[in-house]
Amino acid sequence: MAILTGMIAAGLLVAGLFFFRFWRTSRDKFFLYFALSFLIEAVNRIAIGLTANSNELAPVFYGVRVIAYGLIVLAILQKNRRS
Repeated sequence: MAILTGMIAAGLLVAGLFFFRFWRTSRDKFFLYFALSFLIEAVNRIAIGLTANSNELAPVFYGVRVIAYGLIVLAILQKNRRS
């Protein structure tokens, strides 16, 4: 289970850096929100992996996930509002 959690965290980290690179070239907040969301979720997965006997549905981990997904929703809403 720890290997799978580590792989997910690494994938989220790569996706976050990917979107951060696009934000640096375009300065579009859409990419910044996506980068932050993926980086927050990567840190959350690392914390889940390092915590002994952790439950993904614990309020702390679930709350962080809600914030990360909320950033994605905010990015989509702002991008559609401006167009």
